Amino acid sequence: MNLQALSLHHAISLPSLNPNNSTTLGFRLPSHRGFKVTSVMSPQHTWTQTWKTDVLRLIDETEESLFKTGKFGRFGGVFVPETLITCLNMLLSEFSFCLNDPHFQGELATALRDYVGRETPLYFAQRLTDHYKNSRGEGPEIYLKREDLNHGGAHKINNAIAQAMLAKRMGRRSIVAATGAGQHGVATAAACAKLDMECTIIMGDVDVARQSHNVRLMKLLGAQVKSIKGSFKDATSEAIREWVGDLERKYYLAGTAVGPHPCPAMVREFQSVIGKETRKQAMEKWGGKPDVLVACVGSGSNALGLFHEFVRDEDVRLIGVEAAGTNIDGGTHSATLAKGEIGVYHGAMTYLLQDDEGQIVGPHSVGVGLEYPGVSPELSFLRDIGRAEIHTATDEEALDAYALLCRLEGICPALEASHALAHLGKLCSTLPSGTKVVVNCSGRGDKDIETVFKHQQQKSGGELTTFL
Repeated sequence: MNLQALSLHHAISLPSLNPNNSTTLGFRLPSHRGFKVTSVMSPQHTWTQTWKTDVLRLIDETEESLFKTGKFGRFGGVFVPETLITCLNMLLSEFSFCLNDPHFQGELATALRDYVGRETPLYFAQRLTDHYKNSRGEGPEIYLKREDLNHGGAHKINNAIAQAMLAKRMGRRSIVAATGAGQHGVATAAACAKLDMECTIIMGDVDVARQSHNVRLMKLLGAQVKSIKGSFKDATSEAIREWVGDLERKYYLAGTAVGPHPCPAMVREFQSVIGKETRKQAMEKWGGKPDVLVACVGSGSNALGLFHEFVRDEDVRLIGVEAAGTNIDGGTHSATLAKGEIGVYHGAMTYLLQDDEGQIVGPHSVGVGLEYPGVSPELSFLRDIGRAEIHTATDEEALDAYALLCRLEGICPALEASHALAHLGKLCSTLPSGTKVVVNCSGRGDKDIETVFKHQQQKSGGELTTFL
């Protein structure tokens, strides 16, 4: 497939997106890297109303055409300069080949088993289950998919090792990546150390200060850590610029399911091992499927890793939990799917946090890895067709959920994953007794201990020995 027709150069001539050709899109081009998309579709013909008629048909059609169009419904695509088209075509070709190459798949399976430590447990959280039972002792059964037990302490290594192997096959010797919470940075640095590749990790200075533990670990793993002014969104832009400056030698290793095609599809595919294992383990444990899947949503890699295997199982609810921050109505949040509008950023069309002029609005979350102003185009699609439910959790709710899991189960989750755990307080009372709920515990919370302890100290009036 040639991506030329999907480049930014041709963006204005994209065909009408409405099935009846009654919708036009107006593109405003502000000074920012992104631009705002304004639809003049009449209220009687909203996308949700049009697309909810046959969810499975839409999902199947999207999957069948993904490698030809690079799009999930109206989302995704390739909005990049002409100079990147050839490189992205090469990446797409290599990725497509590796998906069906027994040798690559065998090497990857070995690395996931022997290096990453898969499969990860599907753990029955008995005390957490009991905590959410009602006065009659009824409630759902809560299971944790323990991605925090992976090498490196998060789900990020699943994708990092796979993409690093792919980059080496393409003859690239130098990897560049951006990270916020540092989990993708650690995973990428570890993968590069294993495969004898150069590694440069770019972080915003705000995140370097907040995640000093992971910064030191990346350096010990042999990575060069470059600090730039800003946060994760700025680091991503800088990483892409560094990649574009040396396309023949460098490889941009995306850790998030965003960006131009095929980046979102690659990350989803390499993370889908989470859901595949969950299906197998659920069958072994109770002879069926989960009833509800819950995952935090920043850009979407861990959520899609869990959801993708079950996206066609309409009897399985998919619940994504975004960061409501400190004020979801006042702009201090990272709830892109709940509060965002459609636009183009970092090479793809998706929901974004932006103002009326199309300027990107800075996100906020106590879970640093959730601080991104965009979101996966695939999750945007699943939200619009009604397949994925989107909820939010505040900073305080996530901090309390972290402490609760520590006390009840002896497990310290990342603050990102704690947003998913926080939603259990609202969800469990609505579910029939015995419902099987799987929460993706996508990362380990060592990096967040100081933040959580400070919060608990403030709640307890300064008593350091009181954690809850």
